[in-house]
Amino acid sequence: MNKSKIAVGVIVALGVVWTGAAWFTGKQLENHRDELVQQANAQLNQIAPLSRLKVSYQDYQRGVFSSQAKVVIQASSQTEDNAFLRPGQSIVLNENIDHGPFPFAQLKKFNLIPSMASVHSQLENTEALKRLFELTQGKSLMQAETRIGYSGATDTAVNMLPVDYQNAQSGERLATNGGQFNISADSKGDKVSFDSSIGSLAVTSKNQMDQPVLFTLNGMEMSGNTHLTAQGVRIGDQNLKLDKLTASVNGQDAFALQGVKLKSAFDAKDNLIAGDTDLAADKITLLNQDFGQAKLTLKLSQLDGDAFKAFQTSYNAQMEQLMNQPGIAQDPLRYQLGVRQVLANNLPLLLKGSPVVNIAPLSWKNSKGESTLNFAVNFKDPATVTGEPQTLGDAVDRVLKTVDGKLVINMDMATEVMRRVGMSQGYNEADANKLAEQQVKGFAAMGQMFRLTTQQDDNIVTSLQYATGQVTMNGDKMPLDQFLAHYMLGIPAGMPQ
Repeated sequence: MNKSKIAVGVIVALGVVWTGAAWFTGKQLENHRDELVQQANAQLNQIAPLSRLKVSYQDYQRGVFSSQAKVVIQASSQTEDNAFLRPGQSIVLNENIDHGPFPFAQLKKFNLIPSMASVHSQLENTEALKRLFELTQGKSLMQAETRIGYSGATDTAVNMLPVDYQNAQSGERLATNGGQFNISADSKGDKVSFDSSIGSLAVTSKNQMDQPVLFTLNGMEMSGNTHLTAQGVRIGDQNLKLDKLTASVNGQDAFALQGVKLKSAFDAKDNLIAGDTDLAADKITLLNQDFGQAKLTLKLSQLDGDAFKAFQTSYNAQMEQLMNQPGIAQDPLRYQLGVRQVLANNLPLLLKGSPVVNIAPLSWKNSKGESTLNFAVNFKDPATVTGEPQTLGDAVDRVLKTVDGKLVINMDMATEVMRRVGMSQGYNEADANKLAEQQVKGFAAMGQMFRLTTQQDDNIVTSLQYATGQVTMNGDKMPLDQFLAHYMLGIPAGMPQ
């Protein structure tokens, strides 16, 4: 047998094997489609329990090398209005599924890693998305490519089209150069990582005075690497970077933030969740005046994982009951009162484990100096306290162990802030500087008169501590009720009550 015949035989054999494997993969996908839909609905309920949406599939057509299907998202109730979709409306994803072990869509990318399938997804022009398709001249706003491994893990790349929509009558405009979003998940949706980027976004609308308001965003990047704890709480690392965010009113610059960075890292040990969140802005501009830079570090520790999961479950269930009340969507006041009540009902659940929240620090800095706030709150689990509270201090001690805070306002820094405020209001530089000095000195004097602040060198300082019913304000110790009478109710120390 010559070499050419051997080569042809090998190719034919490979073709038979590939065809058989592709057919088997398609059959496996068909057998597991109901399971996949159930998993999708379970994850949707977990991520967005108040959305009242459900996922289903239609028109599944299996071939040897590829299959087609429609994934349908619609309201879970077809008789009640939904915040996202009205009864009868739907969002449809047209899916083209290339079967493994070597899906054609992956081979075109020279990806030779065996996989169960490669799925191309795009939106269908339905009534719910009619206006969206008008913005994109009839094209699907998003195109997604998903690789499904034999383990069930997925890697998805989503590309968003550029959009430039203008309404000459209303003056509204939406413009973006598109974006990218990549997400990877294991078979259970436990470990999830993502990254995304949006180059630019501009939105124009009208305010209550019928003036055009323009918001712009440039250079936004997000990334994260998360997983579920044993209790079902999602933790991990997340990052956000934003080059610039601006707003203008009637053509005049209102504010701008530059160099915005957000970083959070949370982990769990022995059922207790702890982590840090850092937020910073390199430059803050208001009405064309430089107001310096700011940063915030927020630390959380000893958050009980079981309690947090119980809080999520109870909160979501009660919010769903609230949303199902007739007419609630048309009564914002009743809705707000309901939300407050739901929070009040469930917040005690978060105090199990006695969590600690620490602002360390909140900092505001400009060319003249820096002001800082440090504030730590150590909560107490009210379930560990017996008996009824007899005093206000007893009631507070049921939920608080300690409070420790210190505010330091640098006077030169504060004067520079007020000078910038004056200049933004139309004062010339000399008058604005004079007015700023008077305001800061007056604030310092009034603070000392009411014993709200002290002056240490060139700083206005306030310190506050609380423990076991006693408050220490700037070194003066007193019971909680006395503190409230003097400071919160505005009665200066030494005056009759």
